[in-house]
Amino acid sequence: MINPKEFTQRDAINSLTGIKSSLGNLRKVVSLTYLLYLANKKKSSIVYAESKDGKIVLKQEYKSFIQHYLNNSEVIEKIDDNPLLTSQIESLYVGLTLMFAFGRISFENKSLSMTKERTGGIRYPKKIDFASNIMTLDLMLNSDSEEAVKATLLAWLQDKQLDNKIEQRISIFLNICIENNLFKLRHGEDDLYFQTEGIYKSLITGNEVSLESDEIVGPTRILNSMLRENLVPWLNFKKSLVTINADNDFNVKEYSDIISTSLSIRDIKVDNNVESAPKEEDTDNDDKQLPLQQITYGAPGTGKSHGIKKETAGKSVIRTTFHPDSDYSTFVGAYKPVMEEADVRVVPVVLNNGASFDQNNGTLKEKRISYKFVKQAFLKAYLGAWKKYAEAGESAEPQFLVIEEINRGNCAQIFGDLFQLLDRNDENDFSTYPIDADTDLQKEIEKAFKEEKDGESENPYKLSKDIDVEGVVEDYTSNYGASLSKDIQEGRVLLLPPNLYIWATMNTSDQSLFPIDSAFKRRWAWDYVKITDGKKGWTIQGADYSCDWWKFIQEINKKIATATSSDDKKLGYYFCKAKNNTTCIDEKLFVSKVIFYLWNDVFKDNDNSIFKVTESSGEPSFDDFYQEKNGEIVPNSSAVKQFLINVVGDANVSVLQPQNGESEQNTQPVEQESATPQPTE
Repeated sequence: MINPKEFTQRDAINSLTGIKSSLGNLRKVVSLTYLLYLANKKKSSIVYAESKDGKIVLKQEYKSFIQHYLNNSEVIEKIDDNPLLTSQIESLYVGLTLMFAFGRISFENKSLSMTKERTGGIRYPKKIDFASNIMTLDLMLNSDSEEAVKATLLAWLQDKQLDNKIEQRISIFLNICIENNLFKLRHGEDDLYFQTEGIYKSLITGNEVSLESDEIVGPTRILNSMLRENLVPWLNFKKSLVTINADNDFNVKEYSDIISTSLSIRDIKVDNNVESAPKEEDTDNDDKQLPLQQITYGAPGTGKSHGIKKETAGKSVIRTTFHPDSDYSTFVGAYKPVMEEADVRVVPVVLNNGASFDQNNGTLKEKRISYKFVKQAFLKAYLGAWKKYAEAGESAEPQFLVIEEINRGNCAQIFGDLFQLLDRNDENDFSTYPIDADTDLQKEIEKAFKEEKDGESENPYKLSKDIDVEGVVEDYTSNYGASLSKDIQEGRVLLLPPNLYIWATMNTSDQSLFPIDSAFKRRWAWDYVKITDGKKGWTIQGADYSCDWWKFIQEINKKIATATSSDDKKLGYYFCKAKNNTTCIDEKLFVSKVIFYLWNDVFKDNDNSIFKVTESSGEPSFDDFYQEKNGEIVPNSSAVKQFLINVVGDANVSVLQPQNGESEQNTQPVEQESATPQPTE
């Protein structure tokens, strides 16, 4: 006698709430998945596609079955455009595996990581291991007329809505499938996790539920697709607001109660802490889900710029820095005077004797000032992103526009009407609202996408494929009698593509330079960088002393917090950096950068007793930190040492012995070798 195998202890379901997973045309996906189950004679797994020219296409045997089963040849002509074949595996995983639980989808080649299809536009053959939900769907459909089922499957394969009884039952079944799923909304730094139960509980106590989020990722994207595609027919969905459809007789209150009971009796664990690709797959740095628009902020010297540089390594990056004089023209572009060499036509001269001459065959070269449209950071990033998107679609390589010190410029003035483009569509990451380009900008964009040359140089933005974005903007109506794709390609309309990432840095100590209003703020994700130990072993060194840099940072920040009642003026580890290939911060650098900052920007109007470095009874003076020596003005070593003692205490300032018998006055700081490259702010 053989006993049953002991039950398998399984891990909590990875909710993947942070992954970008747009999956539209869900009717097409559901229909083809079920048809493949039938085509494979209801076996437990199927490899349904094969590679062809960098794409995957449905295997011929399955095309033949579907054509015969549905008695339709036209649908086969476009079946390779089904999202089951064109979408990235991560989106399919969230939709088919997480949401509907039709089965586990994976690469046929098990050595490929889940991130393999994020770049390059190449797709790889995939495998579906079917789950019991597909069997339930099959049993449900078997109770209906075979011809009616086929008609519904055909319509869904063509992304058509029939609104018949079969379609209604499938819709109800799909909604039952997603009851266990975890969804996420992000508002600033706060994340709201919910299930569909939460939507219905709010609906039956109020009029509407908002699914608006700073950035919609993970299963929530697909939930929005279901709502938008009317796969939840008893609910209305418009502009991120969910309301009950009064024209549908579905009892929302009773369904809400049923969901609550179902969840309470199921032993299903959901993990909302894992937000990357499935853990059984290899992941790399690309596995992080990047926000489209992000401001990284924190105290000066916390490594904000260094972090962005590390995050965007190997990617296309356009970088600019805002300052008080920045404006729209310095951010986008404008006509500027340039010196160019131009041909001068020489008119032949007839002399009195009837002779004539034509110098240089009628032409001369001359330097002239002319006006040329000069592209700035935004336009370069915009054109680069669209070129990548036109060539690779949703698999396009990212284009980063990095703005340093964003709050040092007047953002309202700099962005102008571009501000509207920052409002991105939750489903597809395009700008929600296109804007018209001015005449100069329109001409420059059209020229950049079309012409071979940019002056004397090759034009890097010339499109090799036409832009195709039809349907990405809801209810788009052109003011020019053209399609959205044409309007963008010919420069009449501006729209941010989903592969254009705009990242910025902001020092909290400068946040009042130009206030950023709330409308602008809410269009960005905010990433706070804490002050932490950089673990570089840096020391502040003078002639006869040494002080640990991180210890100084810790102690001075305590005093800054006490004096200012704020974190804004605190110092980060990289506020001041050791010399190249050393771990030494010398006195000259320390006084000119650190003490000067503390004197002028932090303690100027506060208690300045830490600057008391002489026995004089008078007020401390910044002049105390310098002395004249051999006709030069140099740091006063004893004053700097005393300042450090004032901050960190005598016990944390180490005494160094003069080297080679040299006196304290001419002993130089000891430089220690380090092979560690130093990050930038």
